[in-house]
Amino acid sequence: MDFNLLLLASVDGVSYASLLFLISLGLTLICGVFGVINVAHGSLYAFGGYSAATLLAWLAPHSTSTPLMAASLFVAAALIGGSLGMLLERGLLRHFQDRDPVLQLLVTFAAFMVLEDVQRMIWGATPVNAGELAARMGTTELAGVTFMNYQLLFVPAVALAAYAGLQFLLKHSIAGRQIVAVIHHREVATALGINAARVGMLTFGLAGALGALGGALSVPLTSFVPGLGAEMIVTSFAVIATAGLGQITGALVAALLIGLARAMAVYTFPELEVVMPYLMMVAVLLVRPHGLFSAATARRI
Repeated sequence: MDFNLLLLASVDGVSYASLLFLISLGLTLICGVFGVINVAHGSLYAFGGYSAATLLAWLAPHSTSTPLMAASLFVAAALIGGSLGMLLERGLLRHFQDRDPVLQLLVTFAAFMVLEDVQRMIWGATPVNAGELAARMGTTELAGVTFMNYQLLFVPAVALAAYAGLQFLLKHSIAGRQIVAVIHHREVATALGINAARVGMLTFGLAGALGALGGALSVPLTSFVPGLGAEMIVTSFAVIATAGLGQITGALVAALLIGLARAMAVYTFPELEVVMPYLMMVAVLLVRPHGLFSAATARRI
């Protein structure tokens, strides 16, 4: 692999990893607070992308402000993803809180299927794209290769800002400490006066906004079609399994590893593109069965 090809693969891998990390971050929060694998989270990614594309299409003829168009991505993600996330928790998952995990998984899968049909009803099956924002941000040339600033700088910067912001929230705010308390021991947190139900709803809202933000950031780079949410959620499961459940820093590292591995496969062995994330996951789990960043636990007999 020559240097230019390596550079292309690296930039593509980092930008894809950034998007993958955002949706994995939301899943990690939900797994930590509820212990639920939320399959419906993939639909929030898709809703974020479709909503951002609709908003950008409306703004493009009426505004020449690139910052305003960029801000619309965050608005779409916060409103659509946050609202749908809280609605899912309040109207559905709260009623299955202490039920069998398999039943919880089936319920989230059913919600995913319903939301997928809602997407088709609203936006149809025609590919949706909003590439004008990426074009407006200009390009940068590195070693003779031209990259869009949107992909090279903006998307990774947003992912890092989300990581830093969430770490600050969890460690230095009352709401964040309540989330951490519920993650560690829900019953004790409730006994101490923490409203676990409220924390759960806010967590779902935050996770939904993060997942939708990933979709909103994706739509200037790729066309959205029905089924894209399913592809991203399955890959996100590989990220979480590789990192270890509830590991935020681990999710960042695992997303980067999987994103780079997938990009390298695209440029060298295209037939391995689809399976590369899962090959990485299996390789890690063979050595670290609980994930890269999970602490080892003693087996009790």
